[in-house]
Amino acid sequence: MKVIRFGIIGCGLMGREFASAAARWCHLLDLNVRPEIVAICDKNPELFGWYKKNFPSITCYTSEHPELLARPDVDAVYCAVPHNLHASLYEDIIVAGKHLLGEKPFGIDREANARILKVIQDHPKVFVRCSSEFPYFPAVQRIVQAAKAKKFGTILDVECGFHHSSDMDPNKPINWKRMVKFNGEYGCMGDLGMHTLHVPLRLGWLPRDVRAVLSKVILQRPGKDGKPEACETWDNAILLCNARDGNATFPLTISTKRLSPGDANTWFLNVRGTKLSMEFNTRNPKTLRSMDYTPGGEQAWRVEDVAYTPLFKTITGSIFEFGFTDSILQMWAAFCVELSEGSGAVGFGCVTPEETRLSHRVFTAALESQRKNQVVQVNTLDS
Repeated sequence: MKVIRFGIIGCGLMGREFASAAARWCHLLDLNVRPEIVAICDKNPELFGWYKKNFPSITCYTSEHPELLARPDVDAVYCAVPHNLHASLYEDIIVAGKHLLGEKPFGIDREANARILKVIQDHPKVFVRCSSEFPYFPAVQRIVQAAKAKKFGTILDVECGFHHSSDMDPNKPINWKRMVKFNGEYGCMGDLGMHTLHVPLRLGWLPRDVRAVLSKVILQRPGKDGKPEACETWDNAILLCNARDGNATFPLTISTKRLSPGDANTWFLNVRGTKLSMEFNTRNPKTLRSMDYTPGGEQAWRVEDVAYTPLFKTITGSIFEFGFTDSILQMWAAFCVELSEGSGAVGFGCVTPEETRLSHRVFTAALESQRKNQVVQVNTLDS
């Protein structure tokens, strides 16, 4: 069993999710690699208590990331910090020779993303990926397999979105995701958009242009002192693109919403084609809708409960239901196995640095489209 010793920079919500996944590693079967959390870093030491209570393997608690990166017992780092810190911290991690799983959008803007990719290019022995867990639901992988096997025929249209309602309350205090200096101008696209683009980009469905409709709805929220502060970032975004599949072009709709009434972290993917259509929504995590069509034949949707059949085998029986924490565990398994054994050992890997570059081109074009109120070309076909 190969052990990859991890440090965590950013010990909040997603840092705890990773640590929890590492603690559940015995849930996975037939793997020859496992993570071990040995060091953590955060500017807020009050977050350390939960880690101290649950992870005796941690021997370093620090507020300064250079101290963590200087440790020879740290092989890799998970970094979950606000977007404005991505470029400087990711660069430091990579230059220190530590493998990296970073959070989206992998840089606050396109320039920051380019800085990160340049240092990755200069350090080819360091393995770097970006977080995106939703494609690891078994039903999504069924859609991916159908696409790779060209079962859809001519693709008519694709929709992928990520919606939630946690910001619907206008009295919710303002946080960094509402401030351009921390979150960036992308707003909800930077925070949610990589989740929606992971599958299309991986399948080669590259956006050629974009018409963006971006919405700012709640313009003020209470600050720390209770007084209203301006919300600067976009609440919701709908991107209508022309994408290419081989020689055919089809509409690709990318939807990211922080204000979506009733949605609790709802991710969906719909692919419709002349021979096969498939639809999945995390509201019904084991339900896959599909329709096979032959010319002149019946058009009838089939609803299937997808078995618990993830990429990496687990102790859970196939009759049970897959969920968010399972997808996080599968994503981390994909990262660790690819780091340990190479990309050929993973059927569907984490987001690559190149895919983050393409996502930044889409988001930057979307901002221009909103400003100009017109369709903007997206150059995703070259480097």
